[in-house]
Amino acid sequence: MIQKDDLVIRVAGESGDGSTATGEMLAQAAARSGLHVFTFRTTPAEIKGGPVMFQVRASNAPVRSMGDQIDVLFAFNREAWDRHHAEMAPHAVLLYDPEEFTPPETFSGTAYPVPIGEIAHAVGNRRGKNVVALAVTAALFGIGLSRLEDIVRAKLGKKAAFLESNLAAVQAGIDYGRSLKKRDPLWLESSGEHDRLVMTGNQAIVAGALHAGLGFFAGYPITPASDIMEGVAPVLLTSGGGYLQAEDEIASIMACIAASFGGKKAMTATAGPGLALMGEAIGYASMAEIPVVIVDAQRGGPSTGLPTKMEQSDLNIAVYGGHGDSPRIVLAPASVAECFHLAVWAFNLAEEYQSPLIMLTDYSLSFRTETIEPIDLSKYPVVNRVTPQNVSDPKEYKRYYVNGSYVSPMALPGTPNTQYTATGLEHNVYGQPAYSAEAHMAGSEKRWGKLESLRHSREYVRHFGAENARIGILCWGTTAGPCRGAVLLAESEGLPVAMLQVQMLAPLPVDAIQEFIDSVDIVLVPEVNYLGQFAKLVQGELGVKVQSYTQYTGMPFTRLDILCKIHELLGIGAPELV
Repeated sequence: MIQKDDLVIRVAGESGDGSTATGEMLAQAAARSGLHVFTFRTTPAEIKGGPVMFQVRASNAPVRSMGDQIDVLFAFNREAWDRHHAEMAPHAVLLYDPEEFTPPETFSGTAYPVPIGEIAHAVGNRRGKNVVALAVTAALFGIGLSRLEDIVRAKLGKKAAFLESNLAAVQAGIDYGRSLKKRDPLWLESSGEHDRLVMTGNQAIVAGALHAGLGFFAGYPITPASDIMEGVAPVLLTSGGGYLQAEDEIASIMACIAASFGGKKAMTATAGPGLALMGEAIGYASMAEIPVVIVDAQRGGPSTGLPTKMEQSDLNIAVYGGHGDSPRIVLAPASVAECFHLAVWAFNLAEEYQSPLIMLTDYSLSFRTETIEPIDLSKYPVVNRVTPQNVSDPKEYKRYYVNGSYVSPMALPGTPNTQYTATGLEHNVYGQPAYSAEAHMAGSEKRWGKLESLRHSREYVRHFGAENARIGILCWGTTAGPCRGAVLLAESEGLPVAMLQVQMLAPLPVDAIQEFIDSVDIVLVPEVNYLGQFAKLVQGELGVKVQSYTQYTGMPFTRLDILCKIHELLGIGAPELV
């Protein structure tokens, strides 16, 4: 039996009709009132028109996934009903505009007609349908009701006259909502206000990068990574940093590598198609041992694929992409809080190991809004690359000297007596081209050897759930959220399940993963791609057998998806839904 302790509200309509704005403001109001919030959205790939939806999950307890079923659907038009009603929970609530459609008599839930256009027009705000919809929803279900005016002032208060009409629409919506005879039991109020941050994944990456010392950014606009470029631009341009909107992704990463060679911490952000174009440059950064951070906000592929859907299908290209043996570090956050955390890690690791680093997010995480606890920056130290000190003779400086850690001091241009060539050719310890077998063997062993310690680290995995479990879930990226929710649901049913979230995908932390695999009978590897890329990576690295579980709908897993698979593997009936 699954007990609900939260509320899932989905607002759906047509791009440009205000339905997305309704969801965004509802999430902000809920968060500011003290509720934990987790959002998910879909948008059309077309510039104008097409179906959209914005889902808000709110709770007085922490939430880690988008929710299992819809408790409340606000359908702005008939298409929204057609597309989303199948995902509604039994006895869910439907809000609909009677000017657009009427739900079928077979609908078993509670339906409330809300003529949002008529209400907005009556208060002289013909464009205020979204504000009316926001206020009616809050009045009917309590979520964010106490902070509606604050949100409208913040979002729509730039012009006094415009603000006045929107506040009138808010009050009209509240009045209408309260005039309805409530026939459902759904109500969610905050248990108290809390000092939390409200951020998207992209915003958290920007914050983490700036804290880590980002000094240069170059990028080319691409969904869903463009928010990162737009977020860093005003800060870098006013703080003495460098910023470049380049003509393409190849120019972007080469500019970042050049800036890093010059001593600036550099980052670019892209999606799968852009990462594919960067392959040769990533290899160059590996060979020349120049740190650079690349954020890949994954979307459905191949090619331009599904520009506005999520997928975890860039793992192979992130880990293996490029010609030759091209080492790199690959990280993957699972939440907005981890976007900040791993963004700081990304720069620290890139600097410490003088390596390109790829950070894999995805469409859902890029735009997802979550409430997170305030960040104590003192807990996030900043690491800088090691540089040579007091070199008195130019012949003394060996840029690629192999020492105990395989990481050799990297001189900045202009440092006395440290001139060297950062070539993409195989080279000797001075950076001079060298093509002998001995030089290539020594260079390969150096480039890979410096990352070897990460394979044996236990710092980049997170364990949840039972210590003694028959089933162990091995996951990465945003799939960790619904997996963790499924573990809690399984525990409530008396089914001990363990979970290991892997935050570093290259080098793979093999010791920690092997210990986890040895502790369970069945290893389940869920991921949002067709091939089961992570399952194959684990099997290839460790020579073990795992149960791959994939979906490729462009949507994330839910807790129930994972829980049903757990029941299937244990040979018991499907879980009972509420």
